[in-house]
Formats: sequence, structure tokens, C-alpha cells
Amino acid sequence: MGGTFNPPHVGHLLCAQEALLELGLDEVVLIPVNAPPHKPNDGDPGVAHRIAMCELAVTGEPRLAVSTIEAERPGPSYTVDTLEALHASRPGIELTFIVGGDMAAAFPSWRDPERVVSLAQLAVAEREGVGRQLILERLSAVAGAADRVRFFDMPRLDISSSLIRRRVAAGRPIRHLVPDEVARYIEREGLYGASRKGVIQ
Repeated sequence: MGGTFNPPHVGHLLCAQEALLELGLDEVVLIPVNAPPHKPNDGDPGVAHRIAMCELAVTGEPRLAVSTIEAERPGPSYTVDTLEALHASRPGIELTFIVGGDMAAAFPSWRDPERVVSLAQLAVAEREGVGRQLILERLSAVAGAADRVRFFDMPRLDISSSLIRRRVAAGRPIRHLVPDEVARYIEREGLYGASRKGVIQ
């Protein structure tokens, strides 16, 4: 599951949990991007901080893990390159790439989308405003994509990383929006304009 994870929040963990449950996956790996190619990563504290927060977020979750594969590669992070590298390091592995409905709808604009779906299935977490039919229509523009997509449901949570950054900058608490250890890390490191207190309460 790729993303900026700036910061990781309970919505990310819920998505991973539901993918494990509904799709029968062995594990879900969070892959923080180095540099997202499609949008600016506003307020980025650096990939090292984002990796550290992801590792804290999955602590105690035996079927969740974090990979630094994209952080170790300079330049923009393209999914096709990551999947190629994963296949090279673990030949024969069956991969499922988890995306939100909004990203799935934009899939034809990704770098080499045909190659992406040859390397991995797409698992799409449906979101309000981007319905399954629209996603399938968009995917029909990519050869083989419609046959390589699986949808799964997840409870609707109106949480985003940008919301959390805004709350931190405004001095508002983020407890219950991110795991407590992530909140403590943000507070301790002074990320997103955090003061030394108030983030957790």
C-alpha cells in the first residue's frame, strides 16, 4: 500500500485491516513514497520521519509491515518501478497493490499502467464520490486492467493527513486520529508546527 503517509493515520490502518480481511491477503506493507510524482507533498517533514511514523503505526500488528524500497530510490516514486523491484527481489511473489477509489479513477494517467496490472492486482477501497462504475469505466482505457481489479469496502472515515497537519498547526489534539505513538512522535519532533504539548490531549 503506497502513499505519502504524511502522517499515517487510523484511516490508513483501517484500510489495511479491511484489505487483509476481505481479500485474504497474507500481509499489508506500507510503502512511503520518496517523492510523489502526481501531487506536491505539502508540509513534508522528510521521508525518514514518515517512515519512522509508519513503523510506530504498525507496531504490534503482526500482519502489517513497512518497506523503505521507495525511500531508497532517488527521484519520483513510480509504482511500476517499485513493483518491478519487488518482483526482482522475490521472484514468483503474487502482489496486490491497494489504492483508494480516487487514485484508481486516475490510473490511466499513471506511468506504464499496463505493466502495473501485469505485475500486481489492483485492490480498490471504494470512497464516496468515486463509484465502482466510474472506476471500471476509467480502467477500461488500460488493457487488462478491468480483469485485474478487486474492490473492497471499508467504513467511511472523514480523516485525511492534511486535516491532521492542519489540526497540529492550529494546536488542536489529534488523539484518536492517529495512533498514540505517532502523536507522541509528532509532538516530540515538533512536526507540522507542533508545540511540545497539546497534540495528544
